Amino acid sequence: MLNIPTQAFPAPNSQQRIGPSSQSGRNKVALKPGHSLMDWIRFSKSGKDLTGLRGRLIEVTQEELQKHNTRDDCWTCIRGMVYNVTPYMDYHPGGEEELMKAAGIDGTELFDQVHRWVNYESMLKECLVGRMATAIKGTHTFALYDWFQTDVSVHLVIYAKRKIPSTGCTSVDLQAGVLRLEVLLGKMSYMIHLRLAEEVEENVAVHTAASVGKIQVSVRKQAKRKWTSLGQPLEFHNTFLRKKDRALFYRNCVLVSKTEVNHNTHVFRLQLPRGTVRHVPVGKHVYLKALIKDTEVVRPYTPVDQTMAAASHHSSQDSDLYLMIKVYPDGVLTQHLNSLQIGDLISVSGPEGTFSLRPLRDVTHLYLLAAGTGFTPMARLIRLALQDIDTIRKTKLLFFNRQEEDVLWHRELDELAANDERFQVEYVLSVPSDGWTGRKGRVDECILKDFLSRPDVSKCYACVCGPTAFTELTIGLLKQQGFSEEELHAFQG
Repeated sequence: MLNIPTQAFPAPNSQQRIGPSSQSGRNKVALKPGHSLMDWIRFSKSGKDLTGLRGRLIEVTQEELQKHNTRDDCWTCIRGMVYNVTPYMDYHPGGEEELMKAAGIDGTELFDQVHRWVNYESMLKECLVGRMATAIKGTHTFALYDWFQTDVSVHLVIYAKRKIPSTGCTSVDLQAGVLRLEVLLGKMSYMIHLRLAEEVEENVAVHTAASVGKIQVSVRKQAKRKWTSLGQPLEFHNTFLRKKDRALFYRNCVLVSKTEVNHNTHVFRLQLPRGTVRHVPVGKHVYLKALIKDTEVVRPYTPVDQTMAAASHHSSQDSDLYLMIKVYPDGVLTQHLNSLQIGDLISVSGPEGTFSLRPLRDVTHLYLLAAGTGFTPMARLIRLALQDIDTIRKTKLLFFNRQEEDVLWHRELDELAANDERFQVEYVLSVPSDGWTGRKGRVDECILKDFLSRPDVSKCYACVCGPTAFTELTIGLLKQQGFSEEELHAFQG
């Protein structure tokens, strides 16, 4: 990682983090001189055999992987790919002890706890041993696909064999005749990956029959002739894997506009490629990636609607992506993003995150507690609660900021509260001006007692997002107020 000064907010391991993440769930150790990230990049490109296999790629069994579990012979598996990380041991910012936790085993889960956004494929490219021999193939037990054609079009049909969300579970990318389709089914991911047999138009249509679990993807042929096959299977075609075992997939989006929100925050509007159909569900985030000074920098951001007045279901029809980004003076990626011109490209991943709407069923009172840009996942959740969840009678936002000028969408939130009695917002400032008449201070038991109410025969749910210290303290205080684990969600990267 680049050695950048840390900021107090957003939290280093929060999905709202825009500056570099230097404290993301594990302790850094002091590396020896000559063992920085740039030193590792130079060493890995030196031409030395870092795998011990002289350039060969092999298929690795579980038994073989387990043999390589020592400091001097350390292999690990990340998303089905096996790496010899022995040469990297002295370069790892988390130290040898942390890296050894994944020795000889599948380290995907350990990796994701700290490094989900890191481009390990690039960093460990020269350490690649091969692929695990245990990839789970898609079977009819989970999902299957079929296809049919007319004179002018080709239709691919996915049968998920279960009810699915009406939006957000399907991502389709059609680029240069290659079709990549991913369907999220709970914690699992089903993928179709084909080089199509003939040339097609780039426009893609997706129709979802949620109640029966059917997804139909349609493309138009360039020539009116009969296809004898759908196409040639590519990597991971017809596979059914855990979502966390899929590597992040990026698309190049166009910066369409940049709208000022306050003195240091803008809404970036990004346009998806023509052949891409994808919707980011409420509460999920995406990753942005950029090559800055020969180093890939990746950070997570939560999409918002175009404004607070924009209905959440309208955004599902809008293919553009809106990201509220705070620009830090020493933020490597945010400074880069701020320098982009309209028409420039930005690499954007698919949706990530653990938030689910399922716990909101039958909820009557929704409490949202946010600090700074921790507001971004709350923005769409507020609109969803007011428009699409009939049981919710009250949605309350407690919004913590340093000064009044830092409050995001202040006017929009006030207007929404004035126009809809089901929504209420309260602001808390830690460094208020002399003229501020609202709440002052930081999150504590007293503030929460005043903010929360649990009417009889009510079902409550609370969401929290902000710096790690804020989130942990707030979750603890909410539990003291009687909230159970099932009634709480902490947005974290």
